[in-house]
Amino acid sequence: MKSGGARSCAAVAALFGASCVAPLLVPAEAALAADAPPVGIPDPVPSAVVNGISLTGTPTQGAVLLGKVAPNALSLTLNGVAVRVASDGRFIIGFGRDAPAHAALRATLSDGRVSDLLLSVAPRAWQIENIAGVPRFAQPSEEFARLRGPELAQINAARRVDAAVGGWRQHFVWPVTGRISGLFGSQRRYANGEKGDPHSGVDVARPTGAAVVAPADGVVVLAADHPFTLEGNVLMIDHGMGLNSAFLHLSRIDVKPGDRVRQGQLVGAVGMTGRATGPHLHWSMKWQDQRIDPLLLAGPMPFTG
Repeated sequence: MKSGGARSCAAVAALFGASCVAPLLVPAEAALAADAPPVGIPDPVPSAVVNGISLTGTPTQGAVLLGKVAPNALSLTLNGVAVRVASDGRFIIGFGRDAPAHAALRATLSDGRVSDLLLSVAPRAWQIENIAGVPRFAQPSEEFARLRGPELAQINAARRVDAAVGGWRQHFVWPVTGRISGLFGSQRRYANGEKGDPHSGVDVARPTGAAVVAPADGVVVLAADHPFTLEGNVLMIDHGMGLNSAFLHLSRIDVKPGDRVRQGQLVGAVGMTGRATGPHLHWSMKWQDQRIDPLLLAGPMPFTG
């Protein structure tokens, strides 16, 4: 029996005369259960060429896919937004936590033809933690308000850096191994039923001073020279093609802006600077303006004994 996602994708594709790629969907009951733990992610599908576009991976909320487009493609867009393509035709695309059920990938070829590929994006169920009797926000101090603007300006400027580096092509490794204490996409529900902002990354609990390494090749685009109010000592690495990593709450940073780092290179150490209740590494990722789940790039946490 075909999944509802597959039928829906095919129906929408028929309207636009496009081809459709549907993922291996999780059961609908699990995907729609708001309080259920995160749904397991299917293994990546093998690369297949459709309309001159090949993709490797499963279109899923929080995931990235690697792809290759025909050599005569002039441009590539995802939902109308430009996607950079390397000289060999390879590219990367990503889907945020709340990505809609369908995404349209379009390649414009040099002869004027247009190649469309409609993707069906699998939903995930996100962990919800109830915090009874606690309001969502504490009243911010005047000092916080004064400092926060310049901090966000530095973070946003770092995300706009587009380095010529190929880390995005690599299989990512965990920057630190240990117990996962916070999941991407999880939320807290407060006393009045209001939900907090979704957790933007993965937390790994380790003692202060534990080594943090680069998960893939990249260029350092931010190495804070003082602890930020929320992030503490924050380090950001651009992996190329719009994909970047941020590491929060570090006890120290061992690299500086502009440094090229290699996968596995020491870049800092776990800490609890900024707003943190215990030592851990917060690892978050973005592709363009989409927040990505690092666990889907690095895979299951290795056994640490």
